[in-house]
Amino acid sequence: MAISSKRLIPLAAMEQLMKQAGAERVSDKAKTALKEVLEEYGKTIAQDSVKFALHAGRKTIKAGDIKLAAKK
Repeated sequence: MAISSKRLIPLAAMEQLMKQAGAERVSDKAKTALKEVLEEYGKTIAQDSVKFALHAGRKTIKAGDIKLAAKK
């Protein structure tokens, strides 16, 4: 599935994450790659969270749904 070109997560946030992990310098391609991976993973977690909420008879996604989906 293709990632849309919309910027859901800013590239600056990707650089901050990698620097917090110990990187001294981060290339633009590395920022973009991390952004794409995190957005795809986030989309998967969101979709699973919706399923969990609906299964529980709710329209509202709760923190527990997100945590459960992330463990999957």
